[in-house]
Amino acid sequence: MRGLDTPVKKIRKKVFSEIAKVGFNSTDETLIADIEAIPYSIVQEKATYRESIYRERAVASERVRLAMGMSLRPENKAVHITSGIEASNIDEKYYEPPLMQVIPSACDACEPNKYEVSNMCRGCVAHPCAQVCPKGAISIIDGRSVIDQEKCIRCGKCKAVCPYDAISHKERPCAKACGVNAIESDSQGRAVINNQKCVSCGMCMVNCPFGAISDKSQIFQLAHALKEGTEIIAEVAPAFVGQFGPSVTPKKFKAALLALGFSEVYEVALGADIGAISEAHHYAEKIHTGELPFLLTSCCPSWAALARNQFPDLIDSISQELTPMVATARKIKQEHPHAKLVFIGPCASKKLEASRTDVRSDVDFVITFEELVGMFEAKNIDIESFEGDSSFHDATGAGRGYAVAGGVASAVEACLKEYYPDIPVHIEHAEGLAECKKILTLAKAGKLKNCMIEGMGCPGGCMAGAGTIAPYKTAAAELKKFVASSSEQLPPKELEEIELD
Repeated sequence: MRGLDTPVKKIRKKVFSEIAKVGFNSTDETLIADIEAIPYSIVQEKATYRESIYRERAVASERVRLAMGMSLRPENKAVHITSGIEASNIDEKYYEPPLMQVIPSACDACEPNKYEVSNMCRGCVAHPCAQVCPKGAISIIDGRSVIDQEKCIRCGKCKAVCPYDAISHKERPCAKACGVNAIESDSQGRAVINNQKCVSCGMCMVNCPFGAISDKSQIFQLAHALKEGTEIIAEVAPAFVGQFGPSVTPKKFKAALLALGFSEVYEVALGADIGAISEAHHYAEKIHTGELPFLLTSCCPSWAALARNQFPDLIDSISQELTPMVATARKIKQEHPHAKLVFIGPCASKKLEASRTDVRSDVDFVITFEELVGMFEAKNIDIESFEGDSSFHDATGAGRGYAVAGGVASAVEACLKEYYPDIPVHIEHAEGLAECKKILTLAKAGKLKNCMIEGMGCPGGCMAGAGTIAPYKTAAAELKKFVASSSEQLPPKELEEIELD
C-alpha cells in the first residue's frame, strides 16, 4: 500500500500535523491541555472507521503518544495520555525503545495463516483439492469443498490445484510483509512484535490495513527546537525527489525547508559520494586481494541489523565505512560545529541508527518525508508556491543513485571501473528482507566469494521506504531524471582522503 493515499495515511498525517502544531505553538502551561485535545480534534462527532467513537479516540490517543516519542500505555492499568510528557517535552532527540509498536485497540486480530474455501467453489466433479490434500482435511459437503481446520497443515496444495481459484489463503498482512518473522500473536490473537527479531524496516506498518502499527516520531522535539530559534541544518536523502508532487523541484523543496526554519539544506548524496569512493577502495584493498571473502554494504540499517542478528559470523564482512547519513553529518558539523542536524529521509530505521552511541552526537533528529508533510501542514507551507533561489549543494549522479535498489552497488562498481580498471568487479544485490536473508545464506555458504553485496531492507530500496509518500514507480522515474541532471556522474577519487572520524 506504499504510495496510496489511504485513510490510514490521512489519519497519520493529521496526527503528525497536530503534534507539530503543539511543538511550534504550545507553552509549558498549555502543553498538557493541547495534547489532550488532539484525539477530540481528530475524532469529532462520530466514529468513521470503527464501531464506536470511544474506540476510535482510544486509538488516536495511542497514536498521539507514539508521535510524541513515548510508548503505548499498558492495557491493565489507568495511565493518563500525557503520562511521561515531562521527559518528552524537550528540544532535542527523544526516544523510548522499541521503535515499532502495535496499538492493541487498533489491531483486528487477523488470522495468521489459514486456507478457506470461498463461495467461488462450483462443486466440481473432479475435486482436485481433496485429491491432493496430504492430511484428508477436505470433505465434500452438499457438493462443495470444506476444509477441516483441525487437520489442515497449511501446505497450500489445495489452493494450487483449484481450477476456480476458490480457495483463499488468509495471512496477516503485517506478518506477510515482515521478512524476519518478527510478528507474533498475543493471548487475544492480536499482533505483537518480537523486538529480538525486528529490524525496524517499517514494512509491517506500511502493510497493516488497520493502521495498527506505528513507529515513534521526533517531530514534536524538532518543532520545539525550531521554535526556540536553534540553528538546525537539514540533510536530505535523495529519495525526496518525486515525493511531494511533480511540480516540486529541488529548489522549491529547499525554499520550503528554509521557510520551516532550517538554516541550511544539504544533500545526503554528498556522504554517498564519499562512501562510494571509500567502498571501491575497500573492495580493491580487501576483497580483490582475498583478505576478506566478500563485502556487505552498511547503508541500510535494517539490512545491517539483519546481518548482525541472524548471521553474527559475518559481522567482520560488514563495511565499516560511514553511512551516507553519518558521513554527511560529520562533513556538515566540520563547517557548522554548533548547529544541530536533522536527517530527512524515507527510512524509519534511520531513527535507530541515529540513536546509536557512536552516532548520537552527529545526527540530532531523524524524521521521514511523511512526518515532514505534517510539519509543513502545521506551518501552512505550500511547497508548490515557492520559487527558490538556489538548489542543493551539488552531488554526483552516483551518490544520488543510492536511493534505488542496486544503486549502491552500481555506484561502487562505476568507481571501481573508473579508478581501478584492472580489478574485476563482482556485484550482487538484494531488496526486501526475505531476499536479503537468502543472499546472506549464500554468502555464509561460500557461494559469493569476492563479491560486494548490497542489501536493502525495503523492496525497491529507499525510494520505497516506510516513510515515503509517492508511488514507487513515479518517484523512481523522477530520481532517474535527477541523477541524469547531475553535473558530474562520479565522485573524484580524492574524496577517500577526507577525514571524518
